[in-house]
Amino acid sequence: MSDSPPRIEGGCHCGAVRFVVRTSARKALNCNCSICRKTGYVHLIVAGDELEILQGEEALTEYRFNARTACHLFCSTYGTHPFYVLRSHPGGFSVNVRCLDDPWPKQFEVTPFDGARWEASIDHLR
Repeated sequence: MSDSPPRIEGGCHCGAVRFVVRTSARKALNCNCSICRKTGYVHLIVAGDELEILQGEEALTEYRFNARTACHLFCSTYGTHPFYVLRSHPGGFSVNVRCLDDPWPKQFEVTPFDGARWEASIDHLR
């Protein structure tokens, strides 16, 4: 029996971008900031070495706003937001739980996060 974390695959809607996450974490965040509210993003925060892009890195397009530190990545074909480089956890990623292959999204405990008041709330994540 292996002690390594499970391999969780996911991708964008059109299939151009595919990735794998290796984590045992089962807690995710439902953020109420403007971008997460509008895209339906649910955060699974992982270390940089827990996410591997399997295909489609060239299909990703970048979007930065506000402090321009977080690097939001979208599929350039369909616009799905599968993961991004975090502002709050340098070297880490936030993976969109909704982009994980079934049955994984159902296996996460999702709690609210007040990203609309990011500066006042971020210390709760660190």
